[in-house]
Amino acid sequence: MRSCRLGLVLLVLAGALAACSTGTGPSPRGTPAPSSTGGSGGPSGSPTGPAPSPSVPSTVTPSATPAADPLAGWTLEEEVGQIVMVGVKTSAPQQPSHDLVASAHVGNVFLQGRTSAGRAKVEALVHWFTDQVATGATHGAPMIVATDQEGGLVQTLSGDGFSTIPSALDQGGMTSVALRTAASSWGAELAAVGVTLDLAPVVDVPTSSGAADNAPIGRLDRAYGFTAADVLAHADAFTDGLATAGVAVAPKHFPGLGRVTGNTDATAGVVDEVTDASSDQVTVFRQEVARGAQFVMVGTAEYARLDPGTPAAFSSKIVDGLLRGELGFRGVVITDDLSAAAQVAAWTPGERAVMAVEAGCDVVLASKDPTVLPAMVQALLDKARADPAFAAVVEQAARRVLAAKGVS
Repeated sequence: MRSCRLGLVLLVLAGALAACSTGTGPSPRGTPAPSSTGGSGGPSGSPTGPAPSPSVPSTVTPSATPAADPLAGWTLEEEVGQIVMVGVKTSAPQQPSHDLVASAHVGNVFLQGRTSAGRAKVEALVHWFTDQVATGATHGAPMIVATDQEGGLVQTLSGDGFSTIPSALDQGGMTSVALRTAASSWGAELAAVGVTLDLAPVVDVPTSSGAADNAPIGRLDRAYGFTAADVLAHADAFTDGLATAGVAVAPKHFPGLGRVTGNTDATAGVVDEVTDASSDQVTVFRQEVARGAQFVMVGTAEYARLDPGTPAAFSSKIVDGLLRGELGFRGVVITDDLSAAAQVAAWTPGERAVMAVEAGCDVVLASKDPTVLPAMVQALLDKARADPAFAAVVEQAARRVLAAKGVS
């Protein structure tokens, strides 16, 4: 069933991205795509309804002609733009976030914070960004539009047109059939405003006795349960439901935040002393990968039994070695926020971006403080220009992102 679900998400996701991002063709190699000029304000006007879902294409006889290189004619700047994601404050959209699409070719946005403005304003906000694709700012590639719509205390979008989603712990009390049905409606609400990726479900596994001390997950009722089986069953139902609406998911926070005490967003020195490659938290991710996960979010906690002293998002042992190597993940690895998390404050924004990509991450998320993204982009460019091996890593990451967008 998972392979069918993945195929559905890829088909509908590609169509949805294209529907809200009418892009132009590639520019000649070495010629930057034209930039848009940012307006003086945020989105306005009356948004239209969602584009209809694309129909299944007819069977085409294979051709002996080699497929065109999806990165043919791309500049390094455009490639780097595909491997970063800029945060957009939903309650008060920031012009600098919008301008980065044109100035830095940023190809992915994250709706962050909380808004109860409802469907019409959120849809207008999304189009304020995705309409820039037609200018050539992203070399015509559609944008990934992501948000956090877990439920409970973590629900970015609410108001007219959005359901009140129960917490993951409450979702864990639902049958799989009921949760899948409900998640299908939640996914349709996201798709209707142009969101293509939900940075959920949380598949971390706290213990029942330690949940109250587990600041980022257990204490906030963000876990589906306290066993790998419970978490996996309900995460799958949530994922299947969103897939029916063509909304992709990113299980998080690899390799698991269920056994830490501190919250990496607000606390430095967060270390997991017990998780290893055979732990139940990793087992859940192993199953998610086996069932066709297209995205995975990696966290920033340190893991004493996996790579002591190195935040997971900066660890090649954890990202390239464990997630890609041992678990066999071939999709897109997204970092947790690297713009303002206390856990990574000891490094400059540029260092964080370079270390994450070197470790094997494909998308650097700058959600809470998007003003640091220019420094991240510049550091990635400088490193790639000076180091051909790193430039190849950037190119491979951009290819994975484009493949997830249906550009191939």
